[in-house]
Amino acid sequence: QVQLVESGGGSVQAGGSLRLSCAASGSILRINDMGWYRQAPGKQRELVATITSGGSTNYASSVKGRFTISRDNAKNTVYLQMNSLKPEDTAVYYCNADIVGNPVGYYWGQGTQVTVSS
Repeated sequence: QVQLVESGGGSVQAGGSLRLSCAASGSILRINDMGWYRQAPGKQRELVATITSGGSTNYASSVKGRFTISRDNAKNTVYLQMNSLKPEDTAVYYCNADIVGNPVGYYWGQGTQVTVSS
């Protein structure tokens, strides 16, 4: 059984920082792309950032220059460093990973709440 477990959410004032972590565990042979998505109340889930196994990154325009995605392949973990947070960043953040394991598939974390107050 493969699972993703997130940590690091919380409440912060505008301009502050938070770091999210997401660790994959279970029967894993290889992890391809990993990413972070978010869903605000009443809105659809949207992509925040992705990273390939080789370290190539992609960001939503709304977070570019403020957020940094990284990963530690030895620990099967992806991170999201969020700086200069804004109230509109408030959402539940989910990690996602394309995992070759038992079973193969796209996996989602349980979500972690990020709240930014003005």
